[in-house]
Amino acid sequence: MMNEECNSWAHDDPLMLDYHDTRWCRPVHDDNELFAMLCLEGQQAGLSWSTIVKKEAAFRLAFDNYDISRVAHYDEHTIEKLMNNTAIVRNRRKIESAIHNARVIEDMLTMGKYSTFDEYMWHFTDGARIVNRWTEFSQIPAKSKLSEAVSKDMKKYGFTFVGPVIMYSYLQGIGVIDDHLDGCPCKLNEKFSRK
Repeated sequence: MMNEECNSWAHDDPLMLDYHDTRWCRPVHDDNELFAMLCLEGQQAGLSWSTIVKKEAAFRLAFDNYDISRVAHYDEHTIEKLMNNTAIVRNRRKIESAIHNARVIEDMLTMGKYSTFDEYMWHFTDGARIVNRWTEFSQIPAKSKLSEAVSKDMKKYGFTFVGPVIMYSYLQGIGVIDDHLDGCPCKLNEKFSRK
């Protein structure tokens, strides 16, 4: 159950309701799933999130369930195959970005500063979650100082489609930020830490 504000966010769409109830703002620590959410957020640029949610199963199938090592080795033939896949968003820049970002993750982990992509993504908050106390969705910002800092750092590594607005949505999607409204039964009230 959720309040009317949550219903309006999901537009009574069963897939969006399920995403809101079971995944949005929930902590993610699996590297491939963190990569999947990064790709899906990048695919969403200029589109509605509901469009991406409806195509998510097709995206996961087309991109080998976002296995980082597999996507990093996609070649031009694979790109053409993806461009001909009518079940996904066929935007060459976004497809190439997913492949490029997989390679960036592999390179980053090879450098040795971070042992996992999870460690990198959660180091910005020392493994803690930011639990905001909004009462209306209109209060939720499009970006924050944190998303700007994450965006800037990721761009230094060479990631693409990681602007501060995309990063704010991504941080919500992987649970670093909890923007469920106060009173929403889906809000995780406990503080989360890997430590």
